[in-house]
Amino acid sequence: MLINYVRIAIASVAAFIAYMGTGALMFAALPMVGEEFRKYPAVYRGHEGQMSHLPLGMAGMLVAMVALSLLYARFYRDGSGLAGGAWFGTLIAVFVLGAFVLHNHSNLNIGAALTAYSAVAYCIEWLIAGIVIGLIYRPA
Repeated sequence: MLINYVRIAIASVAAFIAYMGTGALMFAALPMVGEEFRKYPAVYRGHEGQMSHLPLGMAGMLVAMVALSLLYARFYRDGSGLAGGAWFGTLIAVFVLGAFVLHNHSNLNIGAALTAYSAVAYCIEWLIAGIVIGLIYRPA
């Protein structure tokens, strides 16, 4: 099966926008999440520090979306893009929960509430990113 690189690019950008947009909406709708992060100023940057590093973080997320789109393409199966993308997004969310959220909870001096908020947010964001990739990608 030939990989459709145009679809990879489109899926990557769309998943990036969906991921970033979902994150922004969650922070806007749930101000207690931001309050929880602010409890740990020795661990997390303040607003100005985050904004000054935002371009690097966004570039990193776009690269991550390209990698995930390529993984999705590599293991693509005919069928529903919605179902395949949801399954893929769920697998990525489970990976992030173990490799990032729980790992950070064990290594960083953060509380259970922040860990729980992070877990829920990442599950939603990665599920949506996976669905977007699944709905867009089709082989060449």
